[in-house]
Parts: sequence; C-alpha cells; structure tokens
Amino acid sequence: MTATAGPAGRLLLLDSASLYFRAFFGVPESVRAPDGTPVNAVRGLLEMIARLVADRHPTRLVACWDEDWRPAFRVEAVPSYKAHRVAREVPGTTGEEEVPDALSAQVPVIVEVLAALGIARVGAPGYEADDVIGTLVAREAARPAGTRAAVDVVTGDRDLFQLVDDDVPVRVLYPVKGVKEMLVVDQGVLVERYAVPTGRAYADMAVLRGDPSDGLPGVPGIGEKTAAALLRRYGSLEGVLAARDAGDKGLTATQRTRLTEAADYLAVAPRVVTVAPDAPVTDVDDRLPTVPADPDALVALAERWGLSSSVRRIVDVLTDAADG
Repeated sequence: MTATAGPAGRLLLLDSASLYFRAFFGVPESVRAPDGTPVNAVRGLLEMIARLVADRHPTRLVACWDEDWRPAFRVEAVPSYKAHRVAREVPGTTGEEEVPDALSAQVPVIVEVLAALGIARVGAPGYEADDVIGTLVAREAARPAGTRAAVDVVTGDRDLFQLVDDDVPVRVLYPVKGVKEMLVVDQGVLVERYAVPTGRAYADMAVLRGDPSDGLPGVPGIGEKTAAALLRRYGSLEGVLAARDAGDKGLTATQRTRLTEAADYLAVAPRVVTVAPDAPVTDVDDRLPTVPADPDALVALAERWGLSSSVRRIVDVLTDAADG
C-alpha cells in the first residue's frame, strides 16, 4: 500500500523498545562485537531504520523512548497492568522490567549510535513511548491541514492501532517479517480485520476484550468479535455503557450482567489503554539527518562494536534521502 506524503512531508515515529526487542529476538545472538559482546539488537535496529528510510522516504524521524515502562498512573488504575513482566520489585517505583541481560547491555549503545547519527530520540518522564507517540501525533493533527506531515507509526504493539486516522493521516506500520514485510494499517484495514471503523473504536474494543499480554482482564465473556459488534451497534464504549445502564434490549441479559459486574474495571481501563495525547514531550529537531551529527563518535562506535557495515548502510541511505 502506497500513500503520498502530506504537504509537510512524512513523519516517521519509531516505537523504539518494540523494535529493538524484535531485533534482539530476530537477529542471532552470535552477532557480536570484536570483544564478544552481543550487538544483535543494535545491528538489527540500525538495519530496520535504514530500510524504513529507504522504503518510506520520511522527511522527519523520531525514535520514541520509554522513560517509564510501567507508569504509576496506569498501575494505580489497574494494578495488574504489566505485573507479570516485573522482574524485581524496587521501592518507590512500579518495578524493574524483565529484560534479557544481553539486551539491557545494548540499549546504551543504541542511545549513543542514534545520537552520533543525529536521529532525534525523545521520551517523557513517567510515560511510555506509546504516550510520546500519541502526543506527537496529537501535535501534528493540531496543525493546519496544509502544514501537516503524513504520520507513519512503526510498532509491533497493536495498542497503537488506536492512533490510526485517515484524516490526518496517521497509519501504523506493523512488522510482519522484520520491516521487509509490513502490514500498513489504515481505517480500511481496521474495518477489514477488526470490524471497527476508527482508531478510537479500536481502543474501546481493546478495553472490552482485554489484553493478557499487558495484564488487562477485559470483560469476562466478551471477546473481540462481541466487543466489535457492540461498538458497531452503540458507537463507542460510552454508548455501550449507556445502553447497559438503560437496560437496552440490544444487549442480552448475559451481556448486561457481565458489563455490570465489570463496572469498576470499565471505569478505569480507558485511562490505561488510551495513549496520552499530552505527555510532557520536549520539542526536538526531528528533521531527517543528512549527515552524521558526530562523525568521529560514529566511527569510534562502529569500530568498537563491530557495526561498520550497518552504520555505513544507514549513512548511505540518509545521504541518498538528502540527494533525492
């Protein structure tokens, strides 16, 4: 699926942790630096970015970062949120995420390489990368129509399908096989695959059905198909709950009971599922770099970590993008 860029070009937003996790598990751990340290996630992420820039032709690019993988405001709303992924309880926090040691050691290298390349990287204290992406999308959508960039969100997390909006436009590029094969999600795909018409409706469906991978219980007995059918009938989660409270005959007695018994969960779950549109994200220069920001540091990093071929490829792609 091909889409033209907006009047102000194309903004590519990377869900960085989602992508480097995929790189880590998709590239053999035998890919190592000269000193034997695994660099499979670093190399895999660089290859992803190079491919995305070459294929999608962005004019702006942001690596969005998890400053907090399990924000307190979400845990307060639904304590089971990501609880199964807590490796260690840490006083004063919501816990330390379970991450393979071989991956944790590579994250600082990723940070250094992105900085040397000049690729914008931004997070927000107390928020996930999803919220950074949601905030940047909201800011772009608020621009006058003639000054908006078309937005592509690159993520392996279907939660971000809620941002899809053909009017801005915002699409989600969902990796099927690395970034060589991407599912390009627009509103037509939401209708075709999930029977919901908008990103907002997708979020409402996610609340109702739950998500075990994030520790969200959902409404017992209401799966994806039933949730989508209810949203088609009533328009939104608010409409479904209003129908429940009014005893609408479009709901079966069992559905009304299940929705009533899940009232406490339904009152707070949207706060967990919905990405923040107003996280404290600082303004950054997100123009696609045409040359490395720090060539000497980039050469040193490439040599130290055995990344010369990947770094050369991404620099060549950035140069080609500038020339093209």
